[in-house]
Amino acid sequence: MGIYSDQVLPRIVDVTCGIAQNDDKRQRVCAGLSGRVVEIGFGSGRNVPFYPTTVASVSAVEPADLGWRLAARRLAHAPVPVERAGLDGQSLPFPDDSFDSALSTWTLCTIPDVDAALRELRRVLIPGGTLHFVEHGLAPDTDVQKWQHRLDPVQKTLFGGCHLDRDIRALLESAGFEIREWERFYEPPAPKFLAAQALGVAVSP
Repeated sequence: MGIYSDQVLPRIVDVTCGIAQNDDKRQRVCAGLSGRVVEIGFGSGRNVPFYPTTVASVSAVEPADLGWRLAARRLAHAPVPVERAGLDGQSLPFPDDSFDSALSTWTLCTIPDVDAALRELRRVLIPGGTLHFVEHGLAPDTDVQKWQHRLDPVQKTLFGGCHLDRDIRALLESAGFEIREWERFYEPPAPKFLAAQALGVAVSP
């Protein structure tokens, strides 16, 4: 990890993902969480204020030390116990069937082996456990998709491996999740190639 990845990128992610416009989506995606929760891509803890009282504990998976330090003020006021319990979503340090729910917000775009990460989430979720997600990814319109494919190499270079064009639903279903809730939309004022979002809940059978 270089200076950009260690010291600069976590601050960029904190600012860009922390815009007030995202708060309503964070509230919606966190609303159904319950019991023991694993959150991959915890970042700087932007979801912490939105954890519902139905959550018993949160195990945070976050590779960036700076991201965890940036979360300190939010963690001090967390409504539930939160511990940093892992560094890599592709290899979770938990036994099988450890969690009732999982949370991912704008994370699946960046994990290098996203298939491995989703398989790991299925492994650590109890049968019937739920993955709550909001992600940006492949747009519903083919014209927008063309621009996403063209610009994806630039996006990955500038933003730490973040992809514009991952097909979130296909990735979830390929990993064996069943989609319970699904909403796809554009989030203005960003251009459509950046603004394509997916929000929903998937179940681990």
